[in-house]
Amino acid sequence: MANPLLELGKLGQSVWLDNISRGLLKSGGLKKLVDEDGIKGVTSNPSIFQKAIGKSSDYDEQLKSLLSENSDLSAMDLFEHLAVQDIQGGTDVLSPIFEKSNGNDGFVSLEVSPDLAYDTEKTIAEARKLFKLVGRKNLMIKIPATQEGLPAIRQMISEGVNINVTLIFAQSVYEQVVNAYLSGLEDRANAGKDISNIASVASFFISRIDTAVDKALAEKNNKDLQGKIAIANGKMVYQKCEEIFNSERFKKLKEKGAKRQRLLWASTSTKNPEYSDILYVEELIGDNTVNTMPPATIDSYRDHGKPEERITKNVDEAASQMKKLGELGVDFSEITDNLTKDGVVLFANSFKELMDEIENKKNEILKKEVSA
Repeated sequence: MANPLLELGKLGQSVWLDNISRGLLKSGGLKKLVDEDGIKGVTSNPSIFQKAIGKSSDYDEQLKSLLSENSDLSAMDLFEHLAVQDIQGGTDVLSPIFEKSNGNDGFVSLEVSPDLAYDTEKTIAEARKLFKLVGRKNLMIKIPATQEGLPAIRQMISEGVNINVTLIFAQSVYEQVVNAYLSGLEDRANAGKDISNIASVASFFISRIDTAVDKALAEKNNKDLQGKIAIANGKMVYQKCEEIFNSERFKKLKEKGAKRQRLLWASTSTKNPEYSDILYVEELIGDNTVNTMPPATIDSYRDHGKPEERITKNVDEAASQMKKLGELGVDFSEITDNLTKDGVVLFANSFKELMDEIENKKNEILKKEVSA
């Protein structure tokens, strides 16, 4: 029986792994996912690194080595060394995919500090720094889709840096994100520079929408729309994506070699146990898209996925569901605004926990060295 994950590739959707760790790289686990399941990319975020670095001993040897050379390194300095080595390891595994796909896939994403989400200039400075530190063509820098993040996205695209725009929940914000991408390409092209080697994805978060909207619907005693809005919203966004990337504006850039910015479905693990564990994969299968899945969702889809192009089906019904939501008095834009803010806070909290855990590990190592 064909592997459903491999079938997704035939339908134009790339599967990326939403996870990275030293153990996954050392064990050959990532290479196995690439070889057997057709995984074509990797995404990371502060929560993923917090689990990988803070909750394992896999990084202790590197920490000891770094501190033996310089005991004054801060937790942030140490994190950058650890993360960069993981990201470089991941990009090296995926390098053949990058070359084979002509730079469309084979990327690993590394996020700027969530503490900078509302600071344009500092986001730009950190994006430049991380891109240089990793030093790989198949690196994507993740920048959140805050109002302050948008000009940073435009600037980094104009400088030739691949960008994964994260924490998108609303179509209105998505349109701003695409505009930042296209404007960055135009800036670069107008400066006489090559735009054919720049890639970007717009990471649209899915399951968190249903979690928030279902709560609002329960307060309205409406069950009909529960578990439907995240998918409906995704389908409407895909329609908008097709419209933009078939526009005259993009056609001019395409003639100069520009790649389209693909929609990436993020937060695709099912949060509500009453829903199918592959709901947010099955319903969003379509051409020119990426689905970034955590390991459990990859395992589930490999086991019982039923690949079929669905994102362009029942679009009228999706539009009707979004309309009904408004008629019920549920303010979708307020919900998505809050989800963006909450997402920044969630990542910032994970990042702070990670810094605290690295600081504790540092102190333990230095203490042992003194007493040795």
